[in-house]
Amino acid sequence: MSDSSAVQQRVLVLTEQLHHLNHQYYQLDISEIPDQEFDQLLAELQQLETDYPDLALPNSPTRRVGGTITKQFPTALHRYPMLSLGNTYSEDDLREFDERVQKGLEGAPYTYVCELKIDGVAMSLRYEHGQLTQGVTRGDGTRGDVVTANVRTIRTLPLALRPGPDRPEDFEVRGEVFMPLPVFAELNAEREQNGEALLANPRNATSGTLKLQNSAQVAARKLRFYAYSLLTPGRHFTTHSAALEALSRYGLPVSDTWRRCANINEVLDFVHYWAKQRFDFPVATDGIVIKVDDLRQQDQLGYTAKSPRWAIAYKYPAEAARTRLNDVIYNVGRTGAVTPVAVLTPVALAGTVVKRATLHNANQIELLDLRLGDLVYVEKGGEIIPKITGVDLSARPAGAIPIQYPTACPACGTALVRPEGEAHFRCPNERGCPPQLKARLEHYVSRKALNIDGLGAETVGRFFDLGLVVTPADIYQLPARRAELVTLERMGQKSIDNLIAGIEASKQVPFPRVLFGLGIRYVGETVAQKLAAHYRTIDALMAASAEEMAAVPEVGGVIAVAAAQWFQQPENRELIERLRQAGVQLVVTGEAPVPASDRLAGLTFVISGVFEQHSRDELQQLIISNGGKITGSISKKLSYLVAGENMGPAKREKALGFKVPIISETDLMALLPSPEEASLPNDLPESAPLAGPGRQGTLF
Repeated sequence: MSDSSAVQQRVLVLTEQLHHLNHQYYQLDISEIPDQEFDQLLAELQQLETDYPDLALPNSPTRRVGGTITKQFPTALHRYPMLSLGNTYSEDDLREFDERVQKGLEGAPYTYVCELKIDGVAMSLRYEHGQLTQGVTRGDGTRGDVVTANVRTIRTLPLALRPGPDRPEDFEVRGEVFMPLPVFAELNAEREQNGEALLANPRNATSGTLKLQNSAQVAARKLRFYAYSLLTPGRHFTTHSAALEALSRYGLPVSDTWRRCANINEVLDFVHYWAKQRFDFPVATDGIVIKVDDLRQQDQLGYTAKSPRWAIAYKYPAEAARTRLNDVIYNVGRTGAVTPVAVLTPVALAGTVVKRATLHNANQIELLDLRLGDLVYVEKGGEIIPKITGVDLSARPAGAIPIQYPTACPACGTALVRPEGEAHFRCPNERGCPPQLKARLEHYVSRKALNIDGLGAETVGRFFDLGLVVTPADIYQLPARRAELVTLERMGQKSIDNLIAGIEASKQVPFPRVLFGLGIRYVGETVAQKLAAHYRTIDALMAASAEEMAAVPEVGGVIAVAAAQWFQQPENRELIERLRQAGVQLVVTGEAPVPASDRLAGLTFVISGVFEQHSRDELQQLIISNGGKITGSISKKLSYLVAGENMGPAKREKALGFKVPIISETDLMALLPSPEEASLPNDLPESAPLAGPGRQGTLF
């Protein structure tokens, strides 16, 4: 067997094994091997695909992490129109629907299938020979956006189906892409910490995520998918329920909440059951979909111009309550954003007792014309976050005074500022505002940052209140203060031992997580990873200008300015030095990638637009690996502007004004060494014999 054949066989084996392990883990909650072993298998496949790109399969498990970047989505026609369902909020309408079905089937016996109506984004997937080949949004029902790269990042969605004798060779799956409620809550908590506007509900969050241009960002949002329909050119099954069971056998995720119902009374029982139980379901739902089960009977009933006659959606009415607004308090977040929160007379709503509701910002208070003592209407946005939707003006007390947004920080008294273009007022007292200092400590020890065992948010907050820690660097002085810790309540010897061990272990946390843990505004997990990978050391990052940082993929101008300003502050530089002395990781470990050549040494590039053969990230890596530099703005010193499609006219005009050469993707590739040149060692003459086949480069 040739080396190429052996590699191809290994790629196939790894691909099949990883698909199986993903199915077991994400759908059956079975972990067959340790995470480290899984990561090693995935890393091996990634390396093989790097060394032998022609052998990489379209639905490789490595596609799960995303990475494709596009500035616009192509569109595609649906082979089967994605029609909307008729819907109702009335149980009487459901009985009328049942009467129409009975009449249309001329008295023949029939049954229904009831499914939870997931509040997400409808998606059409195409599988050919068991492989996922396309994902298309609903769009206008006739044509939708092709978002295949983004869909491939959904962990619960199989890229390759399980074999089976009844599996069609070419079929479409309809289903709902959604964001689980815990993921949505986590995303909003992170946005609140960063001073960003909260997302209204999981549906909007899902829709916005699917429209992201970078599929790596989509992968980080942890979307999920439930299938609810199978479509083939011919009749492949006799009932809808049989199709759902088949989809599960093929490995597709189908919610196990669906039920067969013998008659309309059983349908209504299902509706009533989920009216309350849905609040314990970890997915946002807004109703029940009822379908005639027999597919031949569906054909007999047919369609109207807009919807099928054999199905209907029952929508649960939005639960609202009226209660009194007693007070408005103002929370100060990690970035200084001041968020108003309504304090309400407790009221039962959507399965919980609501005592508080978000007011978002000063604009919302003004829009609602809120006054203390008002009777207000409260709903749960997407059945998640309580919010005030209106005021009962007929019950407003005489002489009620409009709520005045504070002009000073409620925690430290510093005058608030409202940066141009932002909705939030902010407290600028970063060094002396207690809630900001405490929130930054809590962020530093959080799970996604340093994750210090024995030092959770509650404990570090308590230590802050006692004056034991003020900055993250103070945490590393705690082991030396053991005598003080012993005197504290609930701090026994074992707790202190665990705490000290956790602090010591945190010194091995990789640099990207440390960078994220510093709490720099706008620098989330993904940006921290990108900056750390690009600069590799905290010193190189601190020395970079905002313009240079903005050239790093997925960073951009606003983030770069915030990061550069943070590193310029003496207090933050002192913090870095104290962390360095404590032994915290401030460099990327492992060998740096070996440069491919110095062909572009001394040259600087700006990359703009969309390219056919490479993503912008890939082009940047090619330039850097061959000795070139990337910058984010055009100046007289720029060597080349690499222009793709949809590049902004302002950049082109500026480049022409400075007489900067504008080159295409093809022109750039011509500047790089040929594959034969690239394979030559840098310290050997061109006549030196080439090394045999093998892995090249380092995987990080």
